[in-house]
Amino acid sequence: MVDKERIKGKAEQVKGSIKEQVGKVTGNRETEAEGRAEKNKGKTRDKVGKVKDTARDVVK
Repeated sequence: MVDKERIKGKAEQVKGSIKEQVGKVTGNRETEAEGRAEKNKGKTRDKVGKVKDTARDVVK
């Protein structure tokens, strides 16, 4: 079973990547930075979810 944090994290990474690319294309550094931050936040959520998955597997 995949932890919900991993799913949310992956979605946030995709959203952040898109926002970052839009910022690059439009020359909007603020949007680009926001996208990068969202992408990193998503990576962190994914890692938290992986830890939860591992812990759940160990307990079983």
